[in-house]
Amino acid sequence: MVGPNPTDRAKRGVKRSLLVEANGGPLGAVVAGGKTRDARLLAATIEAIVVERPKPNRPRHLCLNKGYDNNTGWCAIADYDYEPHIRAIRDLRRPRKERYRPRRWVVERTLAWLSKCHAILVRWDKKALNYLGLLKLACALIWFCRYYRLAQSSARPRTERALSGAGQTGAPSTMWYGDPVSITSVSRNPASA
Repeated sequence: MVGPNPTDRAKRGVKRSLLVEANGGPLGAVVAGGKTRDARLLAATIEAIVVERPKPNRPRHLCLNKGYDNNTGWCAIADYDYEPHIRAIRDLRRPRKERYRPRRWVVERTLAWLSKCHAILVRWDKKALNYLGLLKLACALIWFCRYYRLAQSSARPRTERALSGAGQTGAPSTMWYGDPVSITSVSRNPASA
């Protein structure tokens, strides 16, 4: 699964494709060779969602970057019944005011959280399955920390929570149903880190 880096083809690299909920909680992860295109990993990333999803009572949104603006990306979105928000590669329309704030940065923040684990930042595992297992373990650790923080903030008295500003978000286990999700892929050259 480790392939040449798209920029200098003599080195090996890995691409991590990650699906997150609206607040950055990871839902699914896939790894592939460094030169794999983002749109080819879209269907596998959506299928990698760990939790069984309930029937939505409102449309599900999927925010993607320009790498998914092709037939492969649009077909995968149509297969999984998402409402797409894809930045066009060549947008010929005049600039207009954004009605919705872009949410792609949420994925980049989650990838930064995952990069705090040195074994994910620099890939030491030879087998892709071992690396994917480590990536999923780190995703589970992010969810555990979020749940622990939420439990700690709800255990404090209500007046103390209001003063500190904590506890303003809903429970992460129920928040992502129907909320916008984002996917991104990142290529990482293990030799350069």
